[in-house]
Order: sequence, then C-alpha cells, then structure tokens
Amino acid sequence: MVKLIGKKKIKVAVFISGTGSNLKSLIKFSKQKKSPITIALILSDNKNAVGLKYGDVFKIKQKFFNFKNKTLAEKKILKILRNNKINLICLAGFMKILSKTFIKKFRGKILNIHPSLLPKFKGLNTHEKVINNKEKYSGCTVHYVNSKLDSGKIICQKKVKVKKNDTPISLAKRVLIQEHKLYPKAILKIFNL
Repeated sequence: MVKLIGKKKIKVAVFISGTGSNLKSLIKFSKQKKSPITIALILSDNKNAVGLKYGDVFKIKQKFFNFKNKTLAEKKILKILRNNKINLICLAGFMKILSKTFIKKFRGKILNIHPSLLPKFKGLNTHEKVINNKEKYSGCTVHYVNSKLDSGKIICQKKVKVKKNDTPISLAKRVLIQEHKLYPKAILKIFNL
C-alpha cells in the first residue's frame, strides 16, 4: 500500500508500449485537485509508441528502454525511478513482463490494468477469448502486479456486457472506455480517497 505524505502528490511512472490512451486518461486525472498523483515519468519499451507524444504535450519526462537485455534494461529503469523519486508504477498497455527481482523492489507499488474480468482470460487476445467462449460479460480489472502474469490482488473491476454482434474490435472499444474510468477509481481506492 502506498501512503500519501501530507498533501504532497505521489510521483508516478507510467509504463506504455502503444497508443497511451490509458496514459492520457491518467494524466488528465492527475491534473484534478482530488488526485493524489502526479505523472513524473513515461517509460516505454517501444521507441515508436504513439503514447510518448503525451510526454511532449504535457511536458513529462519520457524514456525509451530497449528490452533485448532485460536485466540491463531493468537495472537502468530502477536507477531512473530512484533518481526521479517514483513511488508508484502504473502499467498501461505495457507489453513486457517484469522480472521477479524488479517486482520485489517495488512490491505493492505496481498497478496494472487488464482488459478482462480477472482471473478469467489472462494474457493476450482477451477479447477474442471472451467472444469464442460465448461470455455474457467482459470488462476490465485494475490489480497489483506480482510475479505471476495477471494474478495480483484485484483492486477493482468494471463489467461490460457482450453484445450478440460484438467483434473483438467492437468489444475492445467499449472495454477501453471503461478502462479510462476505472484506473483513476482504483488509484483513489488504494489511497482511501
């Protein structure tokens, strides 16, 4: 559990790999008065991640890390997190799996958002799995990150009804709308706000 220190906002690093739509919603949330966080750093494993542009737009430090050598990349990331006094990591469409060693160093301070109602449909291609399984509901989950993929303690979830004519793309769009609302809610919840 991350503790608020007086009225100071908690410094957050957001890890992305793609478009950064959850990053954008977290930045907007961080600008609200009630928000306990400030986004201090954007990290990506993809130097062409569209989401990195939000760093320029909102004047937030951004860094690209090549994960060819995961151990080396994680060492460099831990150093930059320390140097920037980061207290919380939000994974937002980050497509790399962090090592047990990295997770241990930030235990209880890494959140992830996943586009399914965990524990169902961990990993990739969740929307295809939901439709192929003829589920009535899908949704999204914000959870703490532990060393097992998409298995950490659940903070909160939001259900989305699966429509008869849904495709993975149409379902993904509706789930994403809820993700943008759920991530800020989860952050308020962990700070008991």
